[in-house]
Amino acid sequence: LADTIARDISDYPSTRNFGNGSQNIFAEDIYVGYRYFETFAKDKVLYPFGFGLSYTEFSRRVTYTAASGTEIGLRVLVKNTGAAPGKDVVQVYVEAPQGKLGKAARSLAAFQKTQLLAPGEAEELTFEICLKDCASYDDGGVTGQKSCYVLEAGEYHFYVGGDVRSAGLACTADIKELTVTERCTEALAPVTGFDRLCPMRNGDGSFREGYVPAPLRTADLSARIRQGREELIRENAAKGGGEKPGDRGLRLADVYDGKASMEQFLSQLSDEELACLIRGEGMCSPKVTPGTAAAFGGVTKALQNYGIPIACCSDGPSGIRMDCGTMAYSLPNGTLLACTFNTALAEELYEMEGMELRKNRIDTLLGPGMNIHRNPLNGRNFEYFSEDPYLTGKMASAMVKGIQSKHIAATVKHFACNNKETNRKESDSRVSERAAREIYLKAFEIIVKEADPWCIMSSYNIVNGHRTSENRELLEDILRGEWNYQGMVTTDWWTSGEHYKEVKAGNDIKMACGFPESLLRAKEAGVLTREEMEICAKRILGLILKID
Repeated sequence: LADTIARDISDYPSTRNFGNGSQNIFAEDIYVGYRYFETFAKDKVLYPFGFGLSYTEFSRRVTYTAASGTEIGLRVLVKNTGAAPGKDVVQVYVEAPQGKLGKAARSLAAFQKTQLLAPGEAEELTFEICLKDCASYDDGGVTGQKSCYVLEAGEYHFYVGGDVRSAGLACTADIKELTVTERCTEALAPVTGFDRLCPMRNGDGSFREGYVPAPLRTADLSARIRQGREELIRENAAKGGGEKPGDRGLRLADVYDGKASMEQFLSQLSDEELACLIRGEGMCSPKVTPGTAAAFGGVTKALQNYGIPIACCSDGPSGIRMDCGTMAYSLPNGTLLACTFNTALAEELYEMEGMELRKNRIDTLLGPGMNIHRNPLNGRNFEYFSEDPYLTGKMASAMVKGIQSKHIAATVKHFACNNKETNRKESDSRVSERAAREIYLKAFEIIVKEADPWCIMSSYNIVNGHRTSENRELLEDILRGEWNYQGMVTTDWWTSGEHYKEVKAGNDIKMACGFPESLLRAKEAGVLTREEMEICAKRILGLILKID
């Protein structure tokens, strides 16, 4: 199971705040799914996270442990002790010291699935875990290290087993003093106060639910949005941009062949052509593969004259959606794939999906979807993987690697904190910076660093008062600045964001149609520059150049 199955919908702590049409308060904070139940409410669980059944039986024995500094090594021998062949999943959980921040009683740190084992056959699995990946985010400065990932001093216990509840203690690492593992910048912090869940220790050593105010934003987001663009503009000009527009005979193939820089190529385009390039086009014309979701790139004759091809994209996470009736295979949805805990199988499956996309002349798949199962009633739960960000990130990374191995782009979505469909374009997800980073952004961080997706889709919703598609902190400071993302960002289809604000925030293309005229008016009014449009266009064309 990729999710905890509780006895009643009211047992999930997110339920009490779920479903409000205009605001969605994440008062449960980092205590999502098993992180809540294993810390506060074990008796409310019907089936624990990671639980599964088999046609056979397995034994698991830890054969080796090592804790050297911040590196943990484990070896686990799995043996099929039953009468039928089968595969087993070994899961490793960490219990961090409560410290000043408060922690979940268990957090998934690693997992592996065995090969198919015949009765009596055994396989030894090796795990290497870096404690840095078990760090907590201090969004309030209670450890003295605000906006940092930290390892608080104390014992870090590692448990091995077949699910979160039955896992037994395997080894312990001792951190002697507070260790900062990463320094960040305050981003996505709430502007409206709410109380968030925090463990309170009982006399017997157990924990009860308590609530404390979530730290509020201290930085001015409006000022942050204005910062940094000057550096990008100067960099663009240094590489050959900024020349007077006009066709000088350069074609996109010249960039591919190394005969011209992307900046030199884009400097030919007029402002009007540039504005057309950074918007998508609906599927109302026969120029692209019928039945797909939208096109981008050379969507006008003028852009095609520069050798810019038309690229098209299609839903979705569970296989190609061909609304024209063309035959395409339906794939297992994200939740079912996550329940395999089998990254190798997911990658192999999506290599085949990549080949099917090529066969149907589709350049970009609008998936995988990888938001967190915050509540069983979440909109689009079937598209997403799990209540756990580590499992989500690993499974989604495998899918992206599979698709992109065939030189077709994956579009990871919906970035970020999207949990419901009701009033999805105006709903404000009010979440602490810690919960955002440790739970709702963590899977995206894993996939960016491990699988290098070529495209990411921003979500419809608002996060702490600001639309994701217009949020420079999310798209530039975190995604590109901290995680070094190099790909393109697209909006979801027909967002409510203002196109020029999305361009300024680093949301490169507006789907499924943009508003070139509004971009030109914004430029004329002095609130948008040509250089900012060129930066987005560069990323769009960079994606096209990666696709066969």
